[in-house]
Amino acid sequence: QVQLVESGGGLVQPGGSLRLSCAGSGFTFRSYGMSWYRQAAGKERELVAAIGSVGDRRSYADSVKGRFTISRDNAKNTMWLQMNSLKPEDTAVYYCKATGWDSYWGQGTQVTVSA
Repeated sequence: QVQLVESGGGLVQPGGSLRLSCAGSGFTFRSYGMSWYRQAAGKERELVAAIGSVGDRRSYADSVKGRFTISRDNAKNTMWLQMNSLKPEDTAVYYCKATGWDSYWGQGTQVTVSA
């Protein structure tokens, strides 16, 4: 059974940091490109960051460049998103996605940036 489980979301003040985790199981994690998406209330889901299957080829949305860092450890079947200098507009449900022969989504974790 394929599973992607996100964790690490929560409420943080503007300027603060959070680290999201995505743990994969039931598929060959190291063979899949991984990415983070987010969806704010009333908006479409958007790509935040992506990383290649071996940890190369990292890319970021312009809105998070310089503030967010994506990483992965294939030995642990885990991907992370380090989010620094958070802004209220980063508030959203964050989802991880695995892309390979097929694609899988996690259930999402809520991130709320508010004073």
